[in-house]
Amino acid sequence: MPLIEIHLLEGRTDKQKRALLDAVTEAVRDSIGAPLSTIRVWIQEFSPKEYMVAGELYADKQKK
Repeated sequence: MPLIEIHLLEGRTDKQKRALLDAVTEAVRDSIGAPLSTIRVWIQEFSPKEYMVAGELYADKQKK
């Protein structure tokens, strides 16, 4: 059973997230031949205030 967790910064629309989930599901099915009923894909979103790149909060980086 493939389990795919996607981490994203907040800000995408429901339509964008649905398109991503659909595309990843299809990619898993096509690439490894997993039955559709066994594929699990979910998104974990987090705030730019909870993500740091090279010692700088992403929220602070966006302000520049």
